[in-house]
Amino acid sequence: MDIKKTARKPAAGRLVRAAALTSVSFALALLGLAFPPSAAAQGGAIKIGEINSYKSQPAFLEPYRKGMELAVEQVNAAGGIDGRKLELITRDDNANPGDAVRAAEELLSRERVDVLMGSFLSNIGLALTDFARQKKVFFLASEPLTDKIVWQDGNRYTFRLRVSTYMQTAMLVPEAAKLNKKRWAIVYPNYEYGQSAAATFKALMKKAQPDVEFVNEQATPLGKIDAGSVVQALADAKPDAIFNVLFAADVAKLVREGTTRGLFPKTPVVSLLSGEPEYLDPLKEETPAGWIVTGYPWYSIQTPEHAAFLKAYQDRYKDYPRLGSIIGYSSVMSMAAGMKKAGGADTEKLIAAFEGLKADTPFGTITYRAIDHQSTMGAFVGKLAQKDGKGIMVDYRYMNGADFLPSDEEVRKLRPAH
Repeated sequence: MDIKKTARKPAAGRLVRAAALTSVSFALALLGLAFPPSAAAQGGAIKIGEINSYKSQPAFLEPYRKGMELAVEQVNAAGGIDGRKLELITRDDNANPGDAVRAAEELLSRERVDVLMGSFLSNIGLALTDFARQKKVFFLASEPLTDKIVWQDGNRYTFRLRVSTYMQTAMLVPEAAKLNKKRWAIVYPNYEYGQSAAATFKALMKKAQPDVEFVNEQATPLGKIDAGSVVQALADAKPDAIFNVLFAADVAKLVREGTTRGLFPKTPVVSLLSGEPEYLDPLKEETPAGWIVTGYPWYSIQTPEHAAFLKAYQDRYKDYPRLGSIIGYSSVMSMAAGMKKAGGADTEKLIAAFEGLKADTPFGTITYRAIDHQSTMGAFVGKLAQKDGKGIMVDYRYMNGADFLPSDEEVRKLRPAH
C-alpha cells in the first residue's frame, strides 16, 4: 500500500509541474516573450523585418517603401522562395538608434522575422550592425552610407547594399581634382556619415592634389542648419571651391541662402547626393547649375534593366521613381537572390550564399564581396542643370562601384577578423 502511494507521487508531481510549465509558456506567449519556430522554419512565409526612419526622412523612404513592395509583389508572383512567399514587416525607428534596436528586438521576439533589413541614417545602421552581431541574425543594411558598417565595425552577419561614403566620395574626387582649385571649404552634417565623407574627401584629395588646402569646415546639426551663418562663414573663408555633404532640407536651405548672398554660382561646388530626385526636385528653378554631383537621372537612363523597372514602377504607382525606389527594390531582390541560393532563410546558409552573391538590380548585376560584404552597386556622376523649370543631371556617367573600392590588402587592415 505504501509502496503504491510512493510510486504515484512522482507521477502526480510531474503532472503538476507540466501544467505549471504550460501555464508559464502560455503567459510568455501572450507577452511575446516565448520563442516558437519562425514561420519559415514551419514552411510558411519568409518574414523580412525592416527598420527605417520613415517619419524623419519621408522624401527618400516613401519611395523606398514603394520599391520594396513592388519587389515583394514580383518575387511572390514568380513563386516566391521555393514556393514560400516573402512577407515584409516594417517598423519606424524615430531616427533614434535606441528605438531602432528596440524595434529589432520586437521584430525577432514577437513577429518571429527570419532576417533584418533597412536603416537610413548611418548611426542607426551602426547600431543595427552591432545588434546583428550580438544576436547572430542576418542583417542587410540597405541605405546607410558609413564605411564602418563593412569595415571597422563589420561582422559576418551584416551586408550592405548601397554605394558607401568612401565609394561615392572616391567617384567625385577625380572631378574635383580636374577643377584645379587649391583652397577648399567643406560643409557637412555633424554625424557619422558627414564626418566620414569629409575625412575621406580630404584624404583622397591630398593624394590626387598634394598642394590642396582646406581653409574652412562647417559641421552643422542634422536637419537644423543655420544657413545664413554657414554661408557667411564659407564666404569669409574665400574658398576656391566647396565640397558639400548636406542633403534633404539642409541642402535646399544652403542653396537658397548661398544664391541670395552671391556665394553661388561663382564658387564651384562638388556635392554628394544632390542629383538624387528626392533632394533635387524641391529646388525646381533654384537648382544650382554646374554643381558636380552623384545622383539618379531616372528620366534618361537607357538600359534594358532600368527600362523594365521604370515601366513596372510607373504602372504600379503612376509616379516616377526616386533613388529610394531603386534601393528598396534592390534590397528585396538581393534578399530573394540570396534566399534562393541558400534554399531558405537559415542564417548560416544565407551568409554563405551572400558572400560572392550576384543579384540583378535596375542598375545591372551587382556582387556582394566576400571580403567585406559590400555590394558593387555604382552611382551616377554628372552636373546639375535646369530644364523646364526643374533640376536635372547632365553629362553624367555610371560609375561601377567595384572600381572605387580599396584593395583587399587595405580592406584587411580596415576590417577586424570576426
